[in-house]
Amino acid sequence: MHKLIGKALADEYHLNEAEAWELFSDYGIPTPQHQLARSVEEALDAAKRIGYPVVMKIVSRNILHKSDAGGVEVNIMDDEGLSEAYHAIIENVLAYKSDAVIDGILVCEMLKGGLECIIGMTQDASFGPTLMFGLGGIFVEVLEDVSFRVLPLSKEDALSMIYEIKASSLLQGARGQVARDVDAMAELMLKVAIMIEDNPEIKELDINPCFVFEAGGGIMPVDARVML
Repeated sequence: MHKLIGKALADEYHLNEAEAWELFSDYGIPTPQHQLARSVEEALDAAKRIGYPVVMKIVSRNILHKSDAGGVEVNIMDDEGLSEAYHAIIENVLAYKSDAVIDGILVCEMLKGGLECIIGMTQDASFGPTLMFGLGGIFVEVLEDVSFRVLPLSKEDALSMIYEIKASSLLQGARGQVARDVDAMAELMLKVAIMIEDNPEIKELDINPCFVFEAGGGIMPVDARVML
């Protein structure tokens, strides 16, 4: 059991996003540049280190769906915008849940240019840990164009999951799209599968979105949720 998961279980809460990124890093999974800030001054220092534009997200064990609570601000371009966003997030979250425990605000690099994908995992009552893959947005939400595999997972399994969704042609360069780094996505799925097998306490996992860039450009998770 990973130390962060042990600590979270002892305190009876799920991993926050900052902890999820640390867990991912320990398994060789890429993470965006980020820094947890507990004041406007710390957030400004983080943005200076990371470079504008940045994204800011609430970090709270009581807030699982950050956007629903008004806890996300994107495309922040300067110090003034960052200060306003910091205070707005705090106010929004406390209006949404007045007793929320706020651990800070995560300042992250603003990523662009990737095709949005989703990787998920649930503990199936019959089969155990089951991995899911799909493209983001309408493909998952409306068309439910996803694939599933029961763990353990091989590289061939991961590639098969990617290619069997109906929209896989978009990853291969169809309809004016550039070809995407499918191999890097498959490698990411393998690392996620190993992490899940090592930590059966993980009940549910969502990487949404995960950007996949042009062939050879790799992938990058943008947002993650780890439920225990």
